[in-house]
Amino acid sequence: MREWITQYAEAYPLISNIIIFILIVALVLIIRRFTLNRLYKRFKGSDKWYVTRKIGRWVTNFLLGLSFIYIFGSDLTGFTTAIGLAGAGVTYALREVIVSFAGWFAIMFGDFFKTGDRILLGGTRGDVVDIGLLRTTLMELGEWVDGDQYSGRTVRVANSYIFTSPVYNYSSEFEFIWDEIHIPLHFGSDIILAKEIVMGIAVDTIGTYNARAEAEWTEMKRRYRIESASLKPQIYISFDDNWITLSLRYVVNTRERRVIRDRMFTKILEQFKDVADKIELASETFEIVHEKNREWNRYERDE
Repeated sequence: MREWITQYAEAYPLISNIIIFILIVALVLIIRRFTLNRLYKRFKGSDKWYVTRKIGRWVTNFLLGLSFIYIFGSDLTGFTTAIGLAGAGVTYALREVIVSFAGWFAIMFGDFFKTGDRILLGGTRGDVVDIGLLRTTLMELGEWVDGDQYSGRTVRVANSYIFTSPVYNYSSEFEFIWDEIHIPLHFGSDIILAKEIVMGIAVDTIGTYNARAEAEWTEMKRRYRIESASLKPQIYISFDDNWITLSLRYVVNTRERRVIRDRMFTKILEQFKDVADKIELASETFEIVHEKNREWNRYERDE
């Protein structure tokens, strides 16, 4: 049996190599499946499972690539000249693919973003759910949906965008953002009372963020040259010909921005209602004149 296999391999080397490579592929895939099934029980409840699955896929592809080169290396020597001549054309035709692969390499080792981060890349805003060799997959935010909430679409953005456009990361080193709400008040309203009410609501609603935000901001100042900034709620007053505006500035977790705004606006309306005789919200008013009626009245007066 061994002699027959040896004679067959010498007579049909290419077919023998193909069979050997298929067996290696099957063996490597079985080992990967068995290993991942054992690791799934340990990492299924954490973010490490995604990274583990990715590493398993990379290691498998690497081993299969080495096996292919080792088995078929002697059969590929005749194509060296052709590959060299076609290299320039292939490089030009696949320049976007090459740049995207370079972008993947930069993302993985350049600390641009990671899975789970909320970013703006190539004009698309969303949460990173997968980082591929050529494209990054985002769970889209916004578009026809108001606020920082999912639209339901997944968007695949080319990795090459990290070289041609800014990369905005909402939750990498500092998972908080500054937000503002503006409250218009009539002239004659008790501004001091309004400021006290709004500030009290802000402190009660987002006061729990201060300790976490301070810790992360301190770490940011260690890594980057940035100035100190107040993380406590602040109120600024401005006015124009129409009304007085209270602007509340505060830090909020990037994933809770809309919920916090809704909570604070609801409390502001409730407490302003209790002091309606002292504080009155302002709004724009328009006076609409029907031109046809004016002409009809003028005709009656002429008669």
